[in-house]
Amino acid sequence: MRNTFEVMGSILIKNSYQSMLIQSATFIGSFVKEKECPKTGLPEFAFIGRSNVGKSSLINMLVNRKDLVKVSRAPGKTQTLNFFNINERLYFVDLPGYGYAKVSRSLRHQWTDMISQYLQQRRTLQCVFILADARLEPQQSDLDFVNQLGTWRIPFAIIFTKSDKVGKSQVSKHVSQFQAALKPVWSTLPVTFISSTVSKAGKDDILKFIAEAITPKKPKS
Repeated sequence: MRNTFEVMGSILIKNSYQSMLIQSATFIGSFVKEKECPKTGLPEFAFIGRSNVGKSSLINMLVNRKDLVKVSRAPGKTQTLNFFNINERLYFVDLPGYGYAKVSRSLRHQWTDMISQYLQQRRTLQCVFILADARLEPQQSDLDFVNQLGTWRIPFAIIFTKSDKVGKSQVSKHVSQFQAALKPVWSTLPVTFISSTVSKAGKDDILKFIAEAITPKKPKS
């Protein structure tokens, strides 16, 4: 499989696009069905990962707010499709986590159906950011989700979180292991970012990536 954003992302990190300045970030609402979500036509960037991977903290870092998204140490607190309007130009969408959240099997199935419906039906979805814990070796649930997005042909990028919690060599090792696990399936590897909400590492590169994605492409002469 080939990720739509692979080539674009590798160029983006090197070059011309400036980091997008977040001037406003507003919580719009929580939804449980794709058809209930806002229909403004604005592009959407969704964030998902294993429970307690740091989605809320990452979004807060990107928008320069401490409490736009409520942070909880208890896994599984995000249970709906949560929309945030950014600069009146796009939405960040905080999706429920997957993995080890202590919830009933029936509720877990409801989340799976809700996420699947949103990802496959949402025409304004530009990119899914899959968050993976940089402290850990590749988790099968993360690899399975990456491959599922490939099957659905949904553009995505990977953000390794909590990189400040371990040494750089350990982060590099885990990223390399993750990429090695994808190579048998993927002809090109996904765009990846290394982030830390403590040092703000990765923030500018992620915002540049988003700025590139929403900027109209000039027609070739």
